[in-house]
Amino acid sequence: MKAFFLILFGQFVSLIGSGMTGFALGVWISQRTGSVTRFALIAFCASLPGILISPMAGALIDRYDRRWIMVLSDAGAGVCTLAIGLMLWMGHLEIWHIYIIVAISSAFVAFQWPAHSAAITLLVPNQQLGRASGMVQSAQAAAQIIAPVMAGLLIGIVRVEGIVLIDFATFLFAVLTLLIVRIPAPPKSQTEETAKSSLWQEALYGWKYIKARPGLMQLLRFFAVTNFLMSMAVVLISPLVLSFTTAAVLGVVLTVAACGMLAGSVLLSIWGGPKRRLLGILGCSVLQAIFMIVGGLRPSAVLVAMAAFGFLFANALVTGSSQIIWQTKVASDVQGRVFAARRMIAWSSIPLAYLVAGPLADKVVRPLMDTNGLLAGSVGRVIGAGPGRGIALLLIILGFITLLITLASYFKPRLRMLEDELPDALPKEAALPVQAEIATPAGS
Repeated sequence: MKAFFLILFGQFVSLIGSGMTGFALGVWISQRTGSVTRFALIAFCASLPGILISPMAGALIDRYDRRWIMVLSDAGAGVCTLAIGLMLWMGHLEIWHIYIIVAISSAFVAFQWPAHSAAITLLVPNQQLGRASGMVQSAQAAAQIIAPVMAGLLIGIVRVEGIVLIDFATFLFAVLTLLIVRIPAPPKSQTEETAKSSLWQEALYGWKYIKARPGLMQLLRFFAVTNFLMSMAVVLISPLVLSFTTAAVLGVVLTVAACGMLAGSVLLSIWGGPKRRLLGILGCSVLQAIFMIVGGLRPSAVLVAMAAFGFLFANALVTGSSQIIWQTKVASDVQGRVFAARRMIAWSSIPLAYLVAGPLADKVVRPLMDTNGLLAGSVGRVIGAGPGRGIALLLIILGFITLLITLASYFKPRLRMLEDELPDALPKEAALPVQAEIATPAGS
């Protein structure tokens, strides 16, 4: 557990740095372009390359030392951050530079998440995986709260260039924490012996592993669909709030939302999550759908903040419960490949959501909900008409679709009985806790 906590602390510091850079670059782009579309394209570039490269990343993670994979991932992302900082410092940074650098950084980050998730299985006792997942999510949520505040305070002092260089320093700190721990090699299972082949075949192995287990495949299909719907909802929150209030109030709303993620993660780390993980996923997904609907009912910052808090609180429990299922049902020595394939399938719909959300809000629902729009006299009497109410209507529609899909998923036997039909791949007592150790730094 010492190795787990040290790695977690290093990643937490790095997440704060990355969050500060994201905030600062958002300010920089807004000041120079004022374009929502250009900002959305950066989110698209930050997601698509990592998803496409995930299968190959998973194969390499299972072939080599997971600690060194994480070191190289952090180092590569850090160099990309340094490149942005240096071009800013010299006054040569253009928007298209950010597209390219963010895409390259996304490819490095594609190695980080599956390697980290697979490493946790080797460092943490099986009965503590729920709490470990909660701690990881707590660190992510805390970073989301801290980073904007720190960036807002520092941007007037060190400017955007200084914040980016601080982010580079946090990457170096994360690398240092990884260099002073050891992560044990996973034991070779019969599954692994039958999986050895060429690198390309190993990259496809994660897909074949999941496809052979219908319950896991149906779980991924569920997340692919709900991720699409919920990613659209997340993109819509900022323009929805800005349609009736100020950017300062939006900052408060986003902070309250991040507190919801933190609260859910802390609860998970203390509680460990529901015993029936799948029912926890479906039940909390129903809550998320309800909060999406509530968030669009009135142009009220308080109402949207409450809905966003509840949405991310439930999301923490969904994510944590899902992580535990995968960590316990997949053999540790093939988790790199399987988790990478899992990420690619479940997240494949997210870039599409980024591309669709804006045009759908601007070209379809906004004209319907304008003061003199087609639905102003009917739906408008319930949720209001005018600026931003088209976004609100779209948010409500997405919530209802998510609710129906979640309820329908409960009646799929392979999904509902996943935990009973698929045996654990890890012993119930522990997952190699005694093999985790802190390495002595060279020369000391």
